[in-house]
Amino acid sequence: MLNVLLSTFVVGLCIFASAVEADMRRYSGSLENSKWQLTTETKLQCDLIHEIPNYGHAVFSAEASKMANLAFELDIMRLPADYSLANIESVPPRWKPGTPSKPITTMQWRKQFNGDVDEKSAWVMLTELEKGNFPTLYYTDWHNRHDRVAVSLSATNFADNYYKFLSCVDKLLPYSFDDIAQLTLNFEFGGAELDKDSKNKLAQVREYLKHDKEIESITVKAYSDSFGGRWHNLQVSKKRAAEIKQFFVNAGVAADKIDVEGFGERRHIASNQTELGREENRRVVVQMSKP
Repeated sequence: MLNVLLSTFVVGLCIFASAVEADMRRYSGSLENSKWQLTTETKLQCDLIHEIPNYGHAVFSAEASKMANLAFELDIMRLPADYSLANIESVPPRWKPGTPSKPITTMQWRKQFNGDVDEKSAWVMLTELEKGNFPTLYYTDWHNRHDRVAVSLSATNFADNYYKFLSCVDKLLPYSFDDIAQLTLNFEFGGAELDKDSKNKLAQVREYLKHDKEIESITVKAYSDSFGGRWHNLQVSKKRAAEIKQFFVNAGVAADKIDVEGFGERRHIASNQTELGREENRRVVVQMSKP
């Protein structure tokens, strides 16, 4: 009798598991159509994209910045209809039978937004893919609570483009547009010669502009200290503004996008009674903007 009960219980479990499996909608690239592409490869941006057939795209991206960074976004065809959670697990491939899945993180679905995870979890997903595992999201369908969804990032054809992505990330500039969008440049006494720190700032700007052609406008405002005559100082500030404008023109920015003005002794920011104060007043303020 006990054996009969056990057999009935096991059969019931199998039927239940089969029913659960039947209600699971699965999305993943196959051996034949799994694609990974490095779609952006510059010193400002690196994008590694994986197509998930009939579902959307998984996007790993990194940007030029003072801090190392990595973002993951799940760009899906049908945006979430509600707020919910998705569990992300590292699932071993079929040729590793008996190997258990490992939890990675929980992702928050936000209504009408793509999904994303934090930087640490994004790196874990990449390293699991590198090991041949499949980071997989599990969640309940927003319209049918009896329907489960599994979305897998396939490790097939991953390695080559992943290593190219890592190489791209390693070459990103160590600063972003926000880091250089507003600059204060200081000058040596009496002329249009920048001090050492300001020359280094412009060197960064020059390198950045090689890779970003979307600068919309630049304003250049030059000021002087009060050492010498007022008219002379006004001309000195105008000369300094013109020098900075020429720098941007030489760097590839159209002249009509650059607005310059010299203010001479007006708008001091420090006392002119000390050399340090006068050095602070001998300045050009640059503001760059993008669309």
